[in-house]
Amino acid sequence: MSVVIPLRVLRPQKQFAKAVASPPYDVISLEEAAKMASGNPLSFLHVEKSEIDLLPLPVDMTDDRVYRLARENLGRLISDGILIQDGKPCFYIYRQQMVDHRQYGIVAGISVAEYESGRIKKHELTRPDKEMERTRHVETAGAQTSPVFVTYRAQNAIDEIVAKVVKETPEYDFTTDDGIGHTFWILSHETEIAALRNAFMHVDTLYIADGHHRAAAAAAVSRMKRGQGRANRGDESCHYIMAVLFPHNQLRIMDYNRVVCDLHGLSQAAFLAKIEAKFLIQPDFKEKKPVQLHEFGMYLNGQWFKLTPKRKTSHRDPVRNLDVTILQDDLLRPVLGIQDPRTDHRIDFVGGIRGMAELEKLVDSGSFQVAFSLYPTTVDQMMNVADTGSVMPPKSTWFEPKLRSGLFVHRLC
Repeated sequence: MSVVIPLRVLRPQKQFAKAVASPPYDVISLEEAAKMASGNPLSFLHVEKSEIDLLPLPVDMTDDRVYRLARENLGRLISDGILIQDGKPCFYIYRQQMVDHRQYGIVAGISVAEYESGRIKKHELTRPDKEMERTRHVETAGAQTSPVFVTYRAQNAIDEIVAKVVKETPEYDFTTDDGIGHTFWILSHETEIAALRNAFMHVDTLYIADGHHRAAAAAAVSRMKRGQGRANRGDESCHYIMAVLFPHNQLRIMDYNRVVCDLHGLSQAAFLAKIEAKFLIQPDFKEKKPVQLHEFGMYLNGQWFKLTPKRKTSHRDPVRNLDVTILQDDLLRPVLGIQDPRTDHRIDFVGGIRGMAELEKLVDSGSFQVAFSLYPTTVDQMMNVADTGSVMPPKSTWFEPKLRSGLFVHRLC
């Protein structure tokens, strides 16, 4: 069973929804966010990525002003009547459409207690510095300002409730500049709320698909408040994490590619020779991106290569079967000296939405020397890893489309 509850979220008034909605804080750079929010005081980036309002000063994420600004900017949106709060807890249905792909998520609260006990499963580790930044943001703003992306194995009973709701007139329906459609329904009838809560009682497991740092920060703030004696009843808002829950069969994972800034002191010839110990190398890889699992693309000195691992995968170990693991264990660590991709500043990660042209651009610019394209991790692979209690290497999954921030905010007790 999974505890899933309706929430009294803050949300934009209908006429402001498109102006408020913003990309998640962690998928765009500071420069991109500043440009995107320029001239739009309603953009939720002023809350989610409040450091943009400290420019052009060097931005130090330990600076208290970053987090005070988030609180002040959120307060301004509330006091100006841009964000309103529903009078009772509701579920919300959030549909995203990207070209011909549609996915329907349920905006709801999931249990901090279940998260802390491991009932809500994770597949990634968090970075302590990023977790601390998000914890300070949530604590100071007094709200969870962006949702955790959660999935569950699809259930007919839940699908049927959603299908009924989306026949009604939506509260929001707009398309953002990137071509993604965002449609939003409010599920407020008591019988429907009770039916949906009961349907989730038959869901064995919830999985965090994206937003591990948000979830960790929400749990950390909940522990703080419990320790301060401010949340002793057990039903206070801080006991729940705001999430959007999608059935697994609607999700789409894209490739999450790698770029490395140098060849670890090797010449190109020596680099290729070392790779050849573990991979078959084929030059002139016209596809540029893999077309199946256990196949890699590599862009080096203006040329694409196809890499095929020589080792056999172990079907008993879901982590070792992952392409991100194979690349890390057989090439990035032994050849390029990338011991921990979570902390090594010589490596960066590029979501597949940016395409192979972005990898070529980064290498051709001289900022990086080599790029690797990967086949996307599957939802089943992600769930299998989480079910074993294991974790994936960092940056294993890139979900698309991304949830927009600012459409719902969970205020804390």
